Amino acid sequence: MVNTEELYQLVGTELLRRRGKPFEAELLDEMMGRPARVSLDIMIRWHALDATIEELSSETDVIFAEILRERLACMPGLVELLAALEAAGIPKSIATSSGPAFVTKVLGRFNLAPRFQFILTSEDIVEGKPHPEIYLKAAKRFGVPPADLLVLEDSYNGCQAAIRAGTFAVAVPGGHSRRHDFQAASLVIDSLADSRLYEALGIAPPR
Repeated sequence: MVNTEELYQLVGTELLRRRGKPFEAELLDEMMGRPARVSLDIMIRWHALDATIEELSSETDVIFAEILRERLACMPGLVELLAALEAAGIPKSIATSSGPAFVTKVLGRFNLAPRFQFILTSEDIVEGKPHPEIYLKAAKRFGVPPADLLVLEDSYNGCQAAIRAGTFAVAVPGGHSRRHDFQAASLVIDSLADSRLYEALGIAPPR
């Protein structure tokens, strides 16, 4: 929904720059879509960093706070898509690997939270993506079988979680994630404004 992929790259690059390490594309592939603690643990082990998850997490919060003020933005087509879903009476939720504090901060910038039936974060699950737990929980909360759930994902790990849950997984690659393998997704689209997404939802695209 928002450009967190871009922002995570900036934060990760800065974290590792301070330690004289590069933020390789392969490392980003491993980290994307996973809960924060898991991602930071991967970073520590990848570069054998002399730091704890807690230390990197605190440092990340400080860097993110600076970047969010200037760089946070909605992804193209989001506003129109939310309006179309609401006009069609289609319920929606957020199922993210991020923690609740970060989610509240990001959604609050655009007053998005009230537009969703519920929000699941990393604190609501035991197993993070690519495990399907979060999407199975979302389907249960909606009271529908997973096959009736359409999921929008921008990372390989997130898309795998949606696929393993048995949902209609729609990949929306952006920036770095365009190099990921989304062949197993039900649909791969260019952006949230893609007419194929509206077709899959059975609603008319905005004029």
